[in-house]
Amino acid sequence: MIRKVLGLVPAEFAPLTPKLFAAITAQALSQAAAYLMLVPVLAALLDHDLGRAWFWTLLMTAAVAGVAIFGYLQTVLGLRIAVGMQLRLQTRIGDHLNALPLGWFENQSAGKLSRIAVENVREIQGTVAYLLAKVLNSILVPLGVAVGMLFIDWRICVAMLLAAPVLFLVNTLANRAYTGSDQRMHAAASEADSRVVEFAQAQPVLRAFGAPGTGGGALDTALDRQRSAMIRMVFTAVPGLIVFSLFVQAVFLVLTYVVVGLVTDGAVSAAAAIALIAVSSRFIEPLNQAAQLGNGLRAAASAVDRVSELLAEPVLPEATTPVTPGVASVVFDDVSFGYRPGEPVVSGLSFSVPAGTTTAIVGPSGAGKTTLLRLAARFYDADSGRVVVGEHDVRDQPSETLLNQLSLVFQNVYLFNRSVADNIRIGKADATDAEVWRVAEAARVDEIVERLPDGLDTAVGEGGVSLSGGERQRVSIARALLKDAPIVLLDEATSALDPHSEAVVVRGVHQLTKGKTVVVVAHRLATIAHADQILFLDGGRIVERGTHAELLAMGGRYADFWNERSRAAGWRLEPVAV
Repeated sequence: MIRKVLGLVPAEFAPLTPKLFAAITAQALSQAAAYLMLVPVLAALLDHDLGRAWFWTLLMTAAVAGVAIFGYLQTVLGLRIAVGMQLRLQTRIGDHLNALPLGWFENQSAGKLSRIAVENVREIQGTVAYLLAKVLNSILVPLGVAVGMLFIDWRICVAMLLAAPVLFLVNTLANRAYTGSDQRMHAAASEADSRVVEFAQAQPVLRAFGAPGTGGGALDTALDRQRSAMIRMVFTAVPGLIVFSLFVQAVFLVLTYVVVGLVTDGAVSAAAAIALIAVSSRFIEPLNQAAQLGNGLRAAASAVDRVSELLAEPVLPEATTPVTPGVASVVFDDVSFGYRPGEPVVSGLSFSVPAGTTTAIVGPSGAGKTTLLRLAARFYDADSGRVVVGEHDVRDQPSETLLNQLSLVFQNVYLFNRSVADNIRIGKADATDAEVWRVAEAARVDEIVERLPDGLDTAVGEGGVSLSGGERQRVSIARALLKDAPIVLLDEATSALDPHSEAVVVRGVHQLTKGKTVVVVAHRLATIAHADQILFLDGGRIVERGTHAELLAMGGRYADFWNERSRAAGWRLEPVAV
């Protein structure tokens, strides 16, 4: 476990770890020496030999001073490493999450990631800052006492050394039982955290349907599982702790028996026997402490495993050779891709979007339309074939180079809990206030900020909760306008908006796509009749392609789709006879 923890120490703090171990070892040996010197001190006092007593007392005082000095050093070094480790480790986790393919997140919960990035990292930090020194002390102090006892009485030394493997075996068996319980506890706690977030976010829906209590069923179940996991962990950990403590006490009784036997045989004086019993109790104390630290140590080991597993998740390979983008075109060349092995979403798909043109992708739900946009932005790598943006394979471009060519506008807009202006500036971090206001007017965000108390400086809440869906889309378009990339990937953002919001957003989209290369996933077919080419996607394949007029004249799938959508657009409520 210690080796795993050290593997997570940042490179700039690695030179401090040998010093930390040296300080811990020196403190432990000083403490063992101080305990051992009780024997000659007490023996000299009971023999009324004050000169010899003073000599050993001064040496014991020096050993105690060593405990204080080296203890201070190990505390300072441990805290320096731990604080730096927490910051670097959380940054490293954030960078790693940022490099993972989006498909990885589909099977992960926010609660689990939060526990790993916050609680588990904090447990690892505590291991370096405090737990490591305590654990090593609980090993080195008894070992130092046992070895030092060799110079006092070899029989007691042997008894102490024989006890060590027995205690180690008992502790190992307890560890195995605890590890399984801790894993179940972590899974149950992660599920409970996710359900709490879900329950809070679902309140508008639950109350709208008059079922505020219904949504709590899953939360109650998750909390019950967490409670059961906690109880199981207690019933698993406590017996191991009790058994280990009993073995430690048994060792103390054996050592006491050995000392008393030595006295009755006349091997040592009564004064030395009293001192030896006192030293034996000092030998036992760290072992008892080890039993109490065991659960914390096992929890830390589990935390290290979880963080290490997360950091071991494979990321998308990053190109390191700079490239210069060519014309703003998009090409799919015999591309196949699936989110899971053996389940292709698109197969053998080829098309090109020349610079300055608009290509619309339509088709039934689940046909793979949005997947194409994600492949173009390299949210995933194609299983086979090539995706080419700006005349270069997306895999051959550094992420920054690729994404600088793209503006992405999706249906689900996420806004940070910051000001409207800050959310727009995500498109261009160094944008001036004038530039932000210009794109805000173009996307009609200015209409929104007029009613906000602090205008553009008003915080929008977590996820943009204080804004409507249409208003969040306007901010998203303003963000894309500010970026002003030559290629626009648009998962049509108007399908769920009211007529007024749709009209405003459509004007912003027209402004955004003017003179750009556009790939748009269309839900409202009337909005893409002007496209230079339309691709009808079904089952991950292009079954028809052409202009709007050409596809209608063909009378095929697109024409049927168009007629169905046209009929659906004219739906109305009919009076019901009672």
